[in-house]
Amino acid sequence: QVRLVESGGGLVQAGDSLTLSCAASGRTFSGDAMGWFRRAPGKEREFVGAVRWSSGVTYYADAVKDRFTISADNAKNTMWLHMNSLKPEDTAVYYCAARLGYYRRFNSPGEYDYWGQGTQVTVSS
Repeated sequence: QVRLVESGGGLVQAGDSLTLSCAASGRTFSGDAMGWFRRAPGKEREFVGAVRWSSGVTYYADAVKDRFTISADNAKNTMWLHMNSLKPEDTAVYYCAARLGYYRRFNSPGEYDYWGQGTQVTVSS
């Protein structure tokens, strides 16, 4: 069993930066990937980005790929989401997720086995 705990959310202004962290505990994570999703009020959960755990290669949704960066430390079982140039439309609850099995793509929530509780990010205009 893998337990994921996010932290780092908060209230910021448009244009600010914020970093979220996701720590995996319970056992050393050796699965395929960890990712970030978000859910804005009244909207579906959407993919933000992910990292292939073995290679460190990262993938991003088009909406964030020039502003957000994912980093990870395998030894610490921790992943970060560095968010720059935040916009009001980035306001959402951000969730960390992890999956064990290999899939070619990263944007399907159903392919993830473990989820964190979420952390709120609010960007004011």
